[in-house]
Amino acid sequence: MLTDMVRAKNPLPEPVADNGIEDVSLLILECLGEQGISALIRFGAQRPRNPWTFAAAGGELTHPIRNDAPSADKCLSNGLALIRQQGISVPL
Repeated sequence: MLTDMVRAKNPLPEPVADNGIEDVSLLILECLGEQGISALIRFGAQRPRNPWTFAAAGGELTHPIRNDAPSADKCLSNGLALIRQQGISVPL
């Protein structure tokens, strides 16, 4: 209910199908979570060269992964490649 009240005051735009990373990031994190993997994507303004970080650990991962990159899409893409190298399925 509170969320509905906040949205009434500050309506959020609907997702656009062609936005790319914005539309799939949460789905990827949720998919990993359903497999027992804790994951995050973060922006660190204090690191101007590679401000984006993707990290994941737990579940069936044999070791934690971390990837830093200059853009969100590159960061998430590289992080997912590292996860897939460990045999974890991410259908997105």
